[in-house]
Amino acid sequence: MDYVLWKEPGENTSMNFEKFTIKSQEALQKSAEIAMGLQQQAIEPGHVLKAIFETDENVTAYLIKKLAVNTGVLQTRLEELLNSYPKVSGQQPYLSSATNTLLQQAEKELREFKDQYIAVEHLLLALLAGKDKAAQVMRDVGFERTGLLKAIKELRGGSSVTDQNAEAKYKSLERYSKNLNELAKKGKIDPVIGRDEEIRQLLQNPFTQNEITQSF
Repeated sequence: MDYVLWKEPGENTSMNFEKFTIKSQEALQKSAEIAMGLQQQAIEPGHVLKAIFETDENVTAYLIKKLAVNTGVLQTRLEELLNSYPKVSGQQPYLSSATNTLLQQAEKELREFKDQYIAVEHLLLALLAGKDKAAQVMRDVGFERTGLLKAIKELRGGSSVTDQNAEAKYKSLERYSKNLNELAKKGKIDPVIGRDEEIRQLLQNPFTQNEITQSF
């Protein structure tokens, strides 16, 4: 099924929503929540990057460790970037042109890996390939494509993304993963399973601020 990704009011393009893993869907949902929380209309790559770190504690932790990324500097720089985005209250949110390009690049990364679904690591590779400030932040703190690709291959251990829960099945995550059941009990996880329609609507229709707030 195709859905519409709103990049600017009046302009749109199509992408297959079903190609996203549950984790990458969750990141997209969170990126909208972050933008709206900051009273920002456009959902930018910086929002997506922060959302990935907030919604995925296993894949990103593994990759950051492998790349020796300075997490303290990353957090500071990312917050500065998010705060630099224009604030517009009461307007319809949309995916910016840069974020639309990011998702198209993620689909290209999927084809390079010969995967079936767009996973968190495809989003990270696409973010790093961008020409925006979020990509620069990543490069400044230690992300680089060759090292990231190598870390992803080690992470996967030869496996491919063949279903929407692929990230949870990477063997290399066993010694890095946390007890998700315990995190859920503490209220630190907001499962996206069963909420596909909410995310589909976010990417398909321009909402009013109240509608977005109620959706989340």
